[in-house]
Amino acid sequence: MLSNYFLLFLKGLAMGAVNKIPGVSGGTVAFITGIYEDIINSIKKINFNSFKILFTKGFKSFYLEINGKFLTIIFSGVIASFFTVSLILDKLIQEYEVNVFGMFFGMILGSFYVIYHQLEKINIKTFTGIIIGLLIGLLISFADNIQLADSNLIIFFSGVIAISGMILPGLSGSYLLLLMGNYTLIMVDSVNALYFTLIEIISFNFEFINDPERLYLLKILILFTTGSVLGLIFFSNILSSLLKNFKSITISIIVGFIAGSLLGVWPWKNVDLNGETSLFFPDLALSETWVTLFYLFIGILFVVLLERFARNIEK
Repeated sequence: MLSNYFLLFLKGLAMGAVNKIPGVSGGTVAFITGIYEDIINSIKKINFNSFKILFTKGFKSFYLEINGKFLTIIFSGVIASFFTVSLILDKLIQEYEVNVFGMFFGMILGSFYVIYHQLEKINIKTFTGIIIGLLIGLLISFADNIQLADSNLIIFFSGVIAISGMILPGLSGSYLLLLMGNYTLIMVDSVNALYFTLIEIISFNFEFINDPERLYLLKILILFTTGSVLGLIFFSNILSSLLKNFKSITISIIVGFIAGSLLGVWPWKNVDLNGETSLFFPDLALSETWVTLFYLFIGILFVVLLERFARNIEK
Protein backbone atom coordinates (compact mmCIF):
# COMPACT_ATOMS: atom_id res chain seq x y z
CA MET A 1 0.00 0.00 0.00
CA LEU A 2 2.78 2.44 0.93
CA SER A 3 4.60 1.59 -2.29
CA ASN A 4 1.48 2.55 -4.27
CA TYR A 5 1.26 5.91 -2.48
CA PHE A 6 4.97 6.56 -3.00
CA LEU A 7 4.63 5.74 -6.70
CA LEU A 8 1.71 8.16 -6.98
CA PHE A 9 3.79 10.85 -5.27
CA LEU A 10 6.65 10.24 -7.74
CA LYS A 11 4.22 10.58 -10.64
CA GLY A 12 3.06 13.89 -9.17
CA LEU A 13 6.70 15.01 -8.88
CA ALA A 14 7.25 14.17 -12.54
CA MET A 15 4.07 15.99 -13.60
CA GLY A 16 5.01 19.14 -11.71
CA ALA A 17 8.60 19.13 -12.91
CA VAL A 18 7.89 18.76 -16.62
CA ASN A 19 4.89 21.10 -16.51
CA LYS A 20 7.31 23.96 -15.84
CA ILE A 21 9.26 23.21 -19.03
CA PRO A 22 7.98 24.82 -22.26
CA GLY A 23 7.14 22.12 -24.77
CA VAL A 24 6.51 19.35 -22.23
CA SER A 25 3.08 18.55 -20.80
CA GLY A 26 2.33 17.32 -17.30
CA GLY A 27 -0.74 15.71 -18.85
CA THR A 28 1.56 13.57 -21.01
CA VAL A 29 3.25 12.22 -17.86
CA ALA A 30 -0.17 11.46 -16.34
CA PHE A 31 -1.23 9.73 -19.54
CA ILE A 32 1.82 7.51 -19.96
CA THR A 33 1.92 6.56 -16.26
CA GLY A 34 -1.68 5.39 -16.28
CA ILE A 35 -3.28 7.94 -13.93
CA TYR A 36 -4.79 10.29 -16.51
CA GLU A 37 -8.42 9.15 -16.35
CA ASP A 38 -8.28 8.85 -12.55
CA ILE A 39 -7.16 12.50 -12.30
CA ILE A 40 -9.82 13.73 -14.72
CA ASN A 41 -12.64 11.80 -13.08
CA SER A 42 -11.56 12.74 -9.54
CA ILE A 43 -11.35 16.46 -10.31
CA LYS A 44 -14.70 16.25 -12.09
CA LYS A 45 -16.27 15.26 -8.75
CA ILE A 46 -15.38 18.67 -7.29
CA ASN A 47 -18.74 20.26 -8.10
CA PHE A 48 -21.94 21.58 -6.54
CA ASN A 49 -22.98 18.12 -5.38
CA SER A 50 -19.67 17.44 -3.59
CA PHE A 51 -19.83 20.82 -1.82
CA LYS A 52 -23.39 19.99 -0.78
CA ILE A 53 -21.99 16.81 0.81
CA LEU A 54 -19.32 18.92 2.52
CA PHE A 55 -21.87 21.17 4.22
CA THR A 56 -24.39 18.41 5.04
CA LYS A 57 -22.26 15.36 5.88
CA GLY A 58 -18.88 16.88 6.74
CA PHE A 59 -15.36 16.98 5.38
CA LYS A 60 -14.71 13.21 5.61
CA SER A 61 -17.62 12.39 3.30
CA PHE A 62 -16.56 15.19 0.94
CA TYR A 63 -12.97 13.86 0.92
CA LEU A 64 -14.16 10.36 0.03
CA GLU A 65 -16.53 11.69 -2.65
CA ILE A 66 -13.79 13.48 -4.59
CA ASN A 67 -11.20 10.69 -4.16
CA GLY A 68 -9.32 13.09 -1.90
CA LYS A 69 -6.48 10.77 -0.88
CA PHE A 70 -5.53 10.21 -4.54
CA LEU A 71 -5.69 13.92 -5.41
CA THR A 72 -3.80 14.92 -2.25
CA ILE A 73 -0.91 12.57 -2.99
CA ILE A 74 -0.68 13.54 -6.67
CA PHE A 75 -0.84 17.29 -6.10
CA SER A 76 1.51 17.10 -3.12
CA GLY A 77 4.03 15.73 -5.59
CA VAL A 78 3.20 18.45 -8.12
CA ILE A 79 3.64 21.23 -5.54
CA ALA A 80 6.78 19.69 -4.02
CA SER A 81 8.41 19.44 -7.45
CA PHE A 82 7.69 23.07 -8.16
CA PHE A 83 10.19 24.13 -5.49
CA THR A 84 12.55 21.13 -5.55
CA VAL A 85 12.75 18.92 -8.63
CA SER A 86 11.89 21.75 -11.01
CA LEU A 87 14.64 23.95 -9.50
CA ILE A 88 17.15 21.17 -10.17
CA LEU A 89 15.69 20.75 -13.64
CA ASP A 90 16.08 24.46 -14.34
CA LYS A 91 19.76 24.20 -13.37
CA LEU A 92 20.29 21.16 -15.57
CA ILE A 93 18.66 22.87 -18.53
CA GLN A 94 20.92 25.91 -18.11
CA GLU A 95 24.05 23.73 -18.19
CA TYR A 96 23.01 20.67 -20.24
CA GLU A 97 20.06 21.88 -22.32
CA VAL A 98 20.59 19.63 -25.35
CA ASN A 99 20.98 16.49 -23.23
CA VAL A 100 17.95 17.26 -21.07
CA PHE A 101 15.72 17.94 -24.06
CA GLY A 102 17.12 14.81 -25.70
CA MET A 103 15.80 12.85 -22.72
CA PHE A 104 12.45 14.66 -22.89
CA PHE A 105 12.22 13.83 -26.60
CA GLY A 106 12.93 10.19 -25.82
CA MET A 107 10.31 10.15 -23.07
CA ILE A 108 7.65 11.40 -25.47
CA LEU A 109 8.73 8.86 -28.10
CA GLY A 110 8.56 6.14 -25.47
CA SER A 111 5.06 7.22 -24.56
CA PHE A 112 3.81 5.97 -27.92
CA TYR A 113 4.57 2.42 -26.79
CA VAL A 114 2.37 3.02 -23.78
CA ILE A 115 -0.35 4.74 -25.78
CA TYR A 116 -0.55 1.75 -28.12
CA HIS A 117 -2.21 -0.16 -25.27
CA GLN A 118 -4.69 2.68 -24.71
CA LEU A 119 -6.05 2.59 -28.27
CA GLU A 120 -8.50 -0.26 -28.75
CA LYS A 121 -7.92 -0.41 -32.50
CA ILE A 122 -6.78 1.71 -35.42
CA ASN A 123 -9.58 2.50 -37.85
CA ILE A 124 -10.71 5.43 -39.98
CA LYS A 125 -12.21 7.20 -36.96
CA THR A 126 -9.16 6.90 -34.72
CA PHE A 127 -6.76 7.63 -37.58
CA THR A 128 -8.70 10.83 -38.34
CA GLY A 129 -8.50 11.75 -34.65
CA ILE A 130 -4.72 11.27 -34.67
CA ILE A 131 -4.39 13.53 -37.74
CA ILE A 132 -6.59 16.22 -36.16
CA GLY A 133 -4.56 16.15 -32.94
CA LEU A 134 -1.29 16.19 -34.88
CA LEU A 135 -2.33 19.24 -36.92
CA ILE A 136 -3.43 21.15 -33.81
CA GLY A 137 -0.18 20.23 -32.03
CA LEU A 138 1.91 21.37 -35.02
CA LEU A 139 -0.11 24.59 -35.31
CA ILE A 140 0.67 25.43 -31.68
CA SER A 141 4.35 24.45 -32.13
CA PHE A 142 4.76 26.82 -35.08
CA ALA A 143 2.77 29.67 -33.51
CA ASP A 144 4.53 33.01 -33.07
CA ASN A 145 4.63 34.76 -29.71
CA ILE A 146 1.36 36.50 -28.90
CA GLN A 147 2.36 39.39 -26.67
CA LEU A 148 -0.55 40.16 -24.36
CA ALA A 149 -0.89 42.72 -21.62
CA ASP A 150 -0.50 41.75 -17.99
CA SER A 151 -3.88 43.06 -16.80
CA ASN A 152 -5.70 41.22 -14.01
CA LEU A 153 -8.14 39.65 -16.49
CA ILE A 154 -5.35 38.48 -18.81
CA ILE A 155 -3.42 36.93 -15.91
CA PHE A 156 -6.58 35.16 -14.71
CA PHE A 157 -7.28 33.69 -18.15
CA SER A 158 -3.59 32.81 -18.49
CA GLY A 159 -4.16 30.49 -15.53
CA VAL A 160 -7.28 29.00 -17.14
CA ILE A 161 -5.37 28.36 -20.37
CA ALA A 162 -2.05 27.25 -18.88
CA ILE A 163 -3.61 24.61 -16.63
CA SER A 164 -4.63 22.79 -19.80
CA GLY A 165 -1.04 21.56 -19.94
CA MET A 166 -1.67 19.66 -16.72
CA ILE A 167 -4.64 17.74 -18.10
CA LEU A 168 -4.22 17.82 -21.89
CA PRO A 169 -1.38 15.51 -22.95
CA GLY A 170 0.79 17.07 -25.65
CA LEU A 171 -0.26 20.63 -24.85
CA SER A 172 2.34 22.41 -22.72
CA GLY A 173 0.91 25.04 -20.38
CA SER A 174 4.34 26.66 -20.02
CA TYR A 175 4.67 26.82 -23.80
CA LEU A 176 1.29 28.55 -24.05
CA LEU A 177 2.50 31.10 -21.49
CA LEU A 178 5.57 31.66 -23.66
CA LEU A 179 3.32 32.27 -26.66
CA MET A 180 1.30 34.79 -24.65
CA GLY A 181 4.48 36.51 -23.41
CA ASN A 182 3.72 35.86 -19.72
CA TYR A 183 6.05 32.93 -18.96
CA THR A 184 8.80 34.90 -17.18
CA LEU A 185 6.34 37.04 -15.21
CA ILE A 186 4.35 34.07 -13.91
CA MET A 187 6.62 31.02 -13.87
CA VAL A 188 9.83 32.80 -12.83
CA ASP A 189 9.28 36.22 -11.22
CA SER A 190 6.05 35.40 -9.35
CA VAL A 191 7.20 31.97 -8.21
CA ASN A 192 10.50 33.41 -6.97
CA ALA A 193 8.54 36.13 -5.14
CA LEU A 194 6.47 33.47 -3.38
CA TYR A 195 9.60 31.48 -2.48
CA PHE A 196 11.36 34.49 -0.94
CA THR A 197 8.16 35.57 0.83
CA LEU A 198 7.72 32.15 2.46
CA ILE A 199 11.37 32.17 3.59
CA GLU A 200 10.92 35.64 5.11
CA ILE A 201 7.67 34.68 6.87
CA ILE A 202 9.38 31.65 8.41
CA SER A 203 12.10 34.02 9.61
CA PHE A 204 9.42 36.39 11.02
CA ASN A 205 10.49 39.05 8.55
CA PHE A 206 7.48 40.94 7.17
CA GLU A 207 9.25 43.76 5.36
CA PHE A 208 7.86 42.51 2.05
CA ILE A 209 4.54 44.16 3.02
CA ASN A 210 6.17 47.50 2.17
CA ASP A 211 7.57 46.26 -1.16
CA PRO A 212 5.12 47.23 -3.96
CA GLU A 213 6.84 45.03 -6.56
CA ARG A 214 6.72 41.96 -4.29
CA LEU A 215 3.03 42.53 -3.51
CA TYR A 216 2.30 42.99 -7.23
CA LEU A 217 4.00 39.68 -8.08
CA LEU A 218 2.12 37.89 -5.29
CA LYS A 219 -1.15 39.32 -6.63
CA ILE A 220 -0.21 38.03 -10.09
CA LEU A 221 0.36 34.55 -8.64
CA ILE A 222 -2.98 34.59 -6.76
CA LEU A 223 -4.89 35.59 -9.91
CA PHE A 224 -3.05 32.96 -11.97
CA THR A 225 -3.69 30.25 -9.37
CA THR A 226 -7.39 31.12 -9.12
CA GLY A 227 -7.72 30.88 -12.90
CA SER A 228 -5.81 27.58 -12.87
CA VAL A 229 -8.08 25.98 -10.26
CA LEU A 230 -11.26 27.01 -12.07
CA GLY A 231 -9.78 25.96 -15.42
CA LEU A 232 -8.77 22.60 -13.97
CA ILE A 233 -12.33 21.88 -12.83
CA PHE A 234 -13.85 23.18 -16.09
CA PHE A 235 -11.57 21.22 -18.45
CA SER A 236 -11.77 18.08 -16.31
CA ASN A 237 -15.55 18.00 -16.64
CA ILE A 238 -15.33 18.35 -20.41
CA LEU A 239 -12.60 15.71 -20.77
CA SER A 240 -14.33 13.28 -18.43
CA SER A 241 -17.47 13.48 -20.55
CA LEU A 242 -15.48 13.01 -23.75
CA LEU A 243 -13.58 10.00 -22.37
CA LYS A 244 -16.84 8.45 -21.19
CA ASN A 245 -18.80 8.94 -24.42
CA PHE A 246 -16.10 9.15 -27.12
CA LYS A 247 -13.10 7.40 -25.58
CA SER A 248 -11.40 6.06 -28.72
CA ILE A 249 -11.60 9.30 -30.72
CA THR A 250 -10.55 11.38 -27.67
CA ILE A 251 -7.50 9.21 -26.99
CA SER A 252 -6.58 9.24 -30.69
CA ILE A 253 -6.66 13.07 -30.71
CA ILE A 254 -4.47 13.05 -27.59
CA VAL A 255 -2.03 10.76 -29.42
CA GLY A 256 -1.86 13.28 -32.26
CA PHE A 257 -1.38 16.11 -29.75
CA ILE A 258 1.59 14.33 -28.22
CA ALA A 259 3.11 13.72 -31.65
CA GLY A 260 2.69 17.38 -32.53
CA SER A 261 4.39 18.42 -29.30
CA LEU A 262 7.63 16.66 -30.28
CA LEU A 263 8.82 19.74 -32.17
CA GLY A 264 8.63 21.74 -28.95
CA VAL A 265 11.26 19.52 -27.32
CA TRP A 266 13.49 18.83 -30.36
CA PRO A 267 16.97 18.99 -28.76
CA TRP A 268 18.84 20.58 -31.63
CA LYS A 269 17.76 24.19 -32.09
CA ASN A 270 19.20 27.67 -32.50
CA VAL A 271 17.78 30.87 -31.01
CA ASP A 272 18.69 34.15 -32.73
CA LEU A 273 18.96 37.61 -31.18
CA ASN A 274 15.26 38.24 -31.81
CA GLY A 275 14.27 35.12 -29.89
CA GLU A 276 13.29 33.21 -33.04
CA THR A 277 13.94 29.46 -32.83
CA SER A 278 15.11 27.32 -35.75
CA LEU A 279 15.51 23.55 -35.68
CA PHE A 280 18.36 21.65 -37.34
CA PHE A 281 19.46 18.05 -37.80
CA PRO A 282 22.52 17.18 -35.70
CA ASP A 283 25.94 16.31 -37.09
CA LEU A 284 26.39 12.59 -36.49
CA ALA A 285 30.17 13.01 -36.68
CA LEU A 286 30.17 14.89 -33.36
CA SER A 287 30.52 12.99 -30.10
CA GLU A 288 28.10 15.44 -28.42
CA THR A 289 25.36 14.25 -30.81
CA TRP A 290 25.83 10.64 -29.72
CA VAL A 291 25.76 11.66 -26.07
CA THR A 292 22.39 13.33 -26.66
CA LEU A 293 21.15 10.28 -28.57
CA PHE A 294 22.17 8.18 -25.57
CA TYR A 295 20.04 10.36 -23.28
CA LEU A 296 17.22 10.11 -25.82
CA PHE A 297 17.42 6.31 -25.55
CA ILE A 298 17.45 6.59 -21.74
CA GLY A 299 14.25 8.65 -21.97
CA ILE A 300 12.53 5.97 -24.05
CA LEU A 301 13.71 3.21 -21.72
CA PHE A 302 12.62 5.14 -18.61
CA VAL A 303 9.02 5.54 -19.82
CA VAL A 304 8.68 1.93 -20.97
CA LEU A 305 10.08 0.55 -17.72
CA LEU A 306 7.98 2.96 -15.62
CA GLU A 307 4.82 1.85 -17.41
CA ARG A 308 5.66 -1.84 -16.88
CA PHE A 309 6.53 -1.19 -13.22
CA ALA A 310 3.20 0.62 -12.70
CA ARG A 311 1.27 -2.23 -14.32
CA ASN A 312 3.00 -4.83 -12.14
CA ILE A 313 2.14 -2.91 -8.95
CA GLU A 314 -1.51 -2.56 -9.99
CA LYS A 315 -1.83 -6.36 -10.52
